[in-house]
Amino acid sequence: MKIVSIVGKKNTGKTSLTVKVIEELTRRGYNVASVKHSHHSIEMDKENTDTWKHKQAGANLVVGVGSTTFFNARQEMDLNRILFLLKHFDEFDFVIIEGYKSYNYPKIITSPDVRDEYTIKEVDSFTIDDNGVKELADLIEQRGHDIVDTLFANNCGFNNGEAIAAEIREGNLSVTDLDETLSYLSIDGHVVGLNHFVSDYLKQSVMGVINTLNLRDYDVEDIGKIELVIPTENVSKNPIDAECTILINDKPLEINEFTTTIVSNSIKGMINSIKTEDNVRTIDIEISGIADDLKDASITLKTNGHDVELNAFTQGILKETVYATISSLRIDEEISKITVRVSDNA
Repeated sequence: MKIVSIVGKKNTGKTSLTVKVIEELTRRGYNVASVKHSHHSIEMDKENTDTWKHKQAGANLVVGVGSTTFFNARQEMDLNRILFLLKHFDEFDFVIIEGYKSYNYPKIITSPDVRDEYTIKEVDSFTIDDNGVKELADLIEQRGHDIVDTLFANNCGFNNGEAIAAEIREGNLSVTDLDETLSYLSIDGHVVGLNHFVSDYLKQSVMGVINTLNLRDYDVEDIGKIELVIPTENVSKNPIDAECTILINDKPLEINEFTTTIVSNSIKGMINSIKTEDNVRTIDIEISGIADDLKDASITLKTNGHDVELNAFTQGILKETVYATISSLRIDEEISKITVRVSDNA
């Protein structure tokens, strides 16, 4: 998803230019979304309609569904929150924003007095012709980028979203050079950046659990997109201080401290969900006999040195999730056996 904003002073043709850009991108076959920002109240519903009455009665969010669907929220939402929510609606190629001149996205300006470091082009919206609009769409294709905090390009020497975005605006870096992001995360309305490893790790772990479910009972044949909401309270923000040892086919796998923390937290979280013991200090998992079908593999679990009996469903979840977790570490050889030990440092 590439994001570009069109900004300028009042009566400088922002809306007319936005419309022309959307039309051109749509002509090129792109799936386009738009966001309009105003300093004045925007009402999406007419007075005395049913949905208007719902809002007047006190509803903080009103959804109207007919030949179209609209959402009318009482509160003003942060732009990045809106952009993240757009990812739930559809696979948009472009988001064209009219306004929001204080945000850090590539900007096409319609008046010189709003120029800043994020400006990629100044346009006279009243005199621009069809060729000018096409050239502008070309520029948007080249300089637009996703939500800033989701940008990673470690292979190019950058691991900071702001620095990466600046390189894209300058034309020194293309979005095709960026690390592929395989999942997106928002916590309490704040977008959290995930590099390729972490985003793949989350994807593989969640897929591991989902693969154990009878999805056809819910009319799901093929998995295209997964949306997960976890309401939670009083969860520690501190990572688990633990050591993690992984053996693949009885050979130790070298992992760095960052990977150790991720794997330890994931394994500990899975075991805590099983509620084996009140204070789990050590976890030992062994999956052996892994062949083409993971279902035929055997699994053993010990916590604090005690054997834990697992029913078939729990075995399936653990096997799928642990295998998916290990697979995200990019193991070069065929995996027939996995041994994992997690132990608290405290």
